[in-house]
Amino acid sequence: MLQPDMETFKAQVVSTLTKLSPEELRRFGIYLRNVGEEPRVSRHDLEMATKPEELADLLLKRYVMTGTPRVLVQVLGQVPRKDLALEWESMSRMNLKRPYEDDSSELDRYNMDRTRKAFVMCVKTGRPGAKQDISRIKNWLEKCKFEYTYCDDPDEEELFEKLTQFRDGINGIKEEVSCCLVTLMAHGGKGHIKTKSNERVNLSDIFEMFNNENCPALQEKPKIFVIQACRGDKRDGGVVQADDEPMELDLSEKKRLPTSSDYYIIYATQDDHVAFRHPRDGSVMIQAIDEVFRQHGKKWHIADFFTQVNNLVVHTDFYINRNPAKVVLVMESTLTKAVYF
Repeated sequence: MLQPDMETFKAQVVSTLTKLSPEELRRFGIYLRNVGEEPRVSRHDLEMATKPEELADLLLKRYVMTGTPRVLVQVLGQVPRKDLALEWESMSRMNLKRPYEDDSSELDRYNMDRTRKAFVMCVKTGRPGAKQDISRIKNWLEKCKFEYTYCDDPDEEELFEKLTQFRDGINGIKEEVSCCLVTLMAHGGKGHIKTKSNERVNLSDIFEMFNNENCPALQEKPKIFVIQACRGDKRDGGVVQADDEPMELDLSEKKRLPTSSDYYIIYATQDDHVAFRHPRDGSVMIQAIDEVFRQHGKKWHIADFFTQVNNLVVHTDFYINRNPAKVVLVMESTLTKAVYF
């Protein structure tokens, strides 16, 4: 069954909420504030959303279409309106599928049955919270069946030496490799990350190491890069949300590929902006990866997974020196198929 469009879905949520009495609607708000380990709805949110239509907008903003049915099942069951909860439990199993999950229109997938290789680099010096990031990333990779190489607090020479060994190891494996994932966690700036010695390393040099020319073992295989680093000095204070040329064909018989293809790159922030990291809890993006994976596991392909991670990050409020701050992930893709871990 195809996924309903947003307006249709919202109408279904509103229809459910209008069936609640004023007292049940009040209880709904109380339970909504306490749902899950890390509730996403505040008292202020509920003070601004008292009508069914406003509550529906709030649910879609905080949990999007994929998470709203699960929340409705939990909260309605506590109200208690188990009759309505059962309706949404059924809907969450049947309706919320992407169009390509229909057998007649399924996307091609990369073959992930072979060895999965990952490289994890973390600069801990001067980055409180980095240890939590390392733990979360390693846990994620292990559950996604990656064999990973860890590089701790390297200088520039050591980083490239370890990356070269990792890349050459992939090229030297006799059996096929399914996927390569490189996670880099460090301070950074526009187009670069920094080592523990404050040396600048251009990200383009790292990406180039794994292109189709330099890493033939990864031709037509997904190459994923997770970059947890600042990309500049700008801080986004957020805004108040409003209401309502020809190419000639290559006729040669030999198959060719672009020099760089099958890449998926995730940046922790937009160009020129800072990334957020809590000195105790770790980086915002890494925390979100961990939370979304705990909730949804490996059922989504990577684009959907990181879209949900981005949704969680975007709809979380942060403060720097008591000033409101927002952050948004940036994803760049040259993938040609879907990636499922």
